[in-house]
Amino acid sequence: MSFAPAAGQPAASTIHTDTEGLAHGDFDLPVQDGTIAAYYAAPQGKSGLPVVLVVQEIFGVHEHIKDVCRRLAKAGYLAIAAELYQRQGDASAYTDVPKLVEEIVSKVSDEQVYADLDASLAWAAQHGGDTARAAITGFCWGGRLAWMYAAHNPAIKAGVAWYGKLSAGHGPLIKQVVLDVAAETHAPVLGLYGAKDASIPLEDVEALKARLAEGNPKARASEIVVYPDAGHGFLADYRPMYCEAEARDGWRRMLAWFQRYLG
Repeated sequence: MSFAPAAGQPAASTIHTDTEGLAHGDFDLPVQDGTIAAYYAAPQGKSGLPVVLVVQEIFGVHEHIKDVCRRLAKAGYLAIAAELYQRQGDASAYTDVPKLVEEIVSKVSDEQVYADLDASLAWAAQHGGDTARAAITGFCWGGRLAWMYAAHNPAIKAGVAWYGKLSAGHGPLIKQVVLDVAAETHAPVLGLYGAKDASIPLEDVEALKARLAEGNPKARASEIVVYPDAGHGFLADYRPMYCEAEARDGWRRMLAWFQRYLG
């Protein structure tokens, strides 16, 4: 896939990855209490694929997250993004972030998310995925969950976290934060952050580095990259905060990370 915008479009315009050579689409993911909406993309006609769980931004599984799945599929992965707070409401109906957090996101427990991600892996195993080679990546709200799930599920072999909170979560149901669990991660995690991100203090990033350095072998194998000129959401090409150079570099690093640990 290419990060180049279409002819005549500005550099920060939304990226649309074509579906040539891909199997993809929305589906109902079986979970503990019924089904939730999800999206997948994979190389068409192939099996035994390494699996990447894609964890949504705070805005849910919108077109950008689906496009991330297609980009990963173009790179040879079975990528799955589940609508992880569908039970609590429709994130797409909100334009006010504080209201979205108050009415939906704050009501989502990590335990609910873990169970749905477990269900995503189970679905992948039945649809061409090799869950012995499973990874997770997430953005913003999902960036925090990438660390949390890598510490929760030993099936995960690699993680890439894009600009998620480290010393906090969203709401009263959160029992642990990334700084609590990172030292005992089951998988090496690549953390990608922006130095100008007002929502993630650099002191938290330094604290994370210290926890990793004192942690288990997988924690010590983790890496942190801080982009000096980037703020929050620098991969989000559909938003003004997009930083093309940092997005390209982060994507390259992510694919290299997955190649290293998933083969």
